[in-house]
Amino acid sequence: MADLLQTLSEITGPGGVLTGTDVTSRAAGIWMSESIEAQTMVRPKTTAEVSAVLAACHETGQPVVAHGGLTGLVGSALTERGDVILSLERMNRIEGVDRVNRTMTVQAGTVLQAVQECADEHGLMYPLDLGGRGSCTIGGNISTNAGGNRVIRYGMTRDMVLGLEAVLADGMVVSSMNEMIKNNAGYDLKQLFIGTEGSLGVVTRAVLRLREKPRSQETLFVAVDGFDKLPELLKLMDARLGGALSAFEVLWNNFYRLVSTPPAKQRPPLAQDSPYYVLIEAMGGDDQTDKARAEAALEDAYEAGLVTDAVIAQSEAQRLELWAMRDDVEQINRFPPIFIYDVSLPIPRMEAYVEDVNRGLAETFGTYRNFAFGHLGDGNLHFGISAGSDNSAKKGVDRAVYAPLAGIGGSVSAEHGVGLDKKAWLSVSRTPDEVALMRTLKQALDPRGILNPGKIFDAAEGAREDVDVAAG
Repeated sequence: MADLLQTLSEITGPGGVLTGTDVTSRAAGIWMSESIEAQTMVRPKTTAEVSAVLAACHETGQPVVAHGGLTGLVGSALTERGDVILSLERMNRIEGVDRVNRTMTVQAGTVLQAVQECADEHGLMYPLDLGGRGSCTIGGNISTNAGGNRVIRYGMTRDMVLGLEAVLADGMVVSSMNEMIKNNAGYDLKQLFIGTEGSLGVVTRAVLRLREKPRSQETLFVAVDGFDKLPELLKLMDARLGGALSAFEVLWNNFYRLVSTPPAKQRPPLAQDSPYYVLIEAMGGDDQTDKARAEAALEDAYEAGLVTDAVIAQSEAQRLELWAMRDDVEQINRFPPIFIYDVSLPIPRMEAYVEDVNRGLAETFGTYRNFAFGHLGDGNLHFGISAGSDNSAKKGVDRAVYAPLAGIGGSVSAEHGVGLDKKAWLSVSRTPDEVALMRTLKQALDPRGILNPGKIFDAAEGAREDVDVAAG
């Protein structure tokens, strides 16, 4: 290891390699409680340095785990003591914006919020938005195919990446910095690195697709007295808002109470006695027309009996307050131990699924809290579950959440990835043939298995047994 450290230091220069407590102290940046076990971090500044680092590690069989902003929730960035962390934090430059082509070229360590602000300065918008915008990086967003609050209109990260540059395990640089929306010349190789959690290669640069900056944002917060009315409300809003609907965020009652009651900073914009609340946002091109359209849509919703109470943000400050309430997920940490979940399923199955989850929690633990919220418009639910007295409860909570998905076409991961946390449950969402093909790709691109080892699935079939979802 000493020889490898010397080589890595020569590649990356002064400050390029950190060891010991300079590495482990960074565990405070992880939302999850696990510490960083690795004792070595290398911080390259260029794609060429990443290539040289990976080539050196490949030659010696040294495991490498790429790090972005450490905002992940499924253990994709967790390390073991002998691992080398490859941090992209010094590759944080926005290389340029093409206003005509509506693209931005960035390095992978660039923070999402910096990309959003740069696009805004050019009269454009980068649509990806999520609560960790001030910490998460573009490389991390790409590696997990991040979703966020605007998927219903703009899609996932995959839909916002036109081209990228990545380095394979052996140091080979795959530069596919395409700037066009349409390019069917052979395989779309960038897809190998989007959503694969740094297991097939390390993304170093990307060409992002930008959109025109909206001239209006109409934000509504409504109360709904039955789950069956939520899909109808979604359908109505999508139709009445002229294709401008960009967010449809549902808050279950207990989550709404949590984020609108002290010590939470926000106060309740509506009474806290409804079972469901929805944060609705539309982005348009004309403030007066869009405001009138939003008000008319809300009136239609009232007349159809789909909402019982509502408020429309009258200023940017009020709009931000509503979103701050929705994003205040850390309030869940007041009830440890907390287990975070991110699943997706067909909307018509959602109410029965939540009931199944709560039934399973009650049968296993008796007392529990399940704070539910999500991007209902794209079938994505989040749970923050408090159950048991310590982390040993996780196995039982996992079963309550994941087992019911097997029979309803659901996924154990909507937008967070698989990592270590969901690896045992991958069979709920993927067939044996699909996992076998994943292993084939892994073997082809990373034959020595050095990139983020042990994440998503084990390299060798039969190396571990998946959970039996039919077991009691």
